[in-house]
Amino acid sequence: MKAGRLVSILLLLQTRGRMTAAQLAEELEVSVRTVYRDVEALGAAGVPLYGDAGHAGGYRLLDGYRTRLTGLTPEEAEALFLAGAPGPAAELGLGAVLAAAQLKVRAALPAELRAHADRISGRFHLDTPGWYAQAEQAPYLPQVAEAVWNGRVVTVVYRRWAEPTDVERRLEPYGLVLKAGRWYVVAGPGPRTFRVDQILELTSSDEEFTRPEDFDLAAYWTAYQRDFYDRLYRGEAVVRVAPGVRLPRAVHDRVDADGWTLARVPIESLGHAQGEFLRLGADIEVLEPAELRERMARTIAELAERYGNSTSRCGD
Repeated sequence: MKAGRLVSILLLLQTRGRMTAAQLAEELEVSVRTVYRDVEALGAAGVPLYGDAGHAGGYRLLDGYRTRLTGLTPEEAEALFLAGAPGPAAELGLGAVLAAAQLKVRAALPAELRAHADRISGRFHLDTPGWYAQAEQAPYLPQVAEAVWNGRVVTVVYRRWAEPTDVERRLEPYGLVLKAGRWYVVAGPGPRTFRVDQILELTSSDEEFTRPEDFDLAAYWTAYQRDFYDRLYRGEAVVRVAPGVRLPRAVHDRVDADGWTLARVPIESLGHAQGEFLRLGADIEVLEPAELRERMARTIAELAERYGNSTSRCGD
């Protein structure tokens, strides 16, 4: 809508300074002619907006001019307050900053939108760590975040799974990712991914690095996860599951006459798959591979023998 586009132009110029009509058109996905008409409309409404001609020209707002956040829709106001997760912000050392920023934004909102913001913050709470998982301690997270923000190199002692376990690494931190309550730093050269809670020592430096202009943190993380799962699940099992049982990442082929579903499931290893399938008890039957079926049968037989003798053992 035109009203929303006019507000977008105001906010873009307010946050970025001078912008050409072509830049505004690209950002708003409209034609340059449309931008010209919108700028005229803003000027007619009394907004102190003016343009300069020439190679370094463009539109900008009069110095000191600021607009209140009256262009937000109720849904945008709700999303704004939902996006601010206090837990992760506090871990980054930004808890007080986030609270102050939300207070200022709330004060700038009209009464109606302020009610929407209060409603979303009062009805939704984001808690990122999973159940039954102890919170990972990452004492060097604030220093890593500072290095990410300032583009400074850090040297760390990092604990990994392979030998030697404790290694020294020089990192150029590009960005931080919070995944299921655990922080990861994506760092060059490479880039590569490191768990922040596995950093044992950290030394900051004044050495600056240049972050690649074409690096997109969100795109990198999506590709990283896809590659991780491709490498992780190298095998496949064929199973039957009881009615109502759904397995993650399973491809369900058909339902038998007794209501059980035949499915193909990607597996990491025979040992890992055995542990995961045993959790389902009698609600699953492994058909293939034969080695996994034999391991399941052997373990179940051992359990049956052990628990079958439990009465006599208790009486001894």
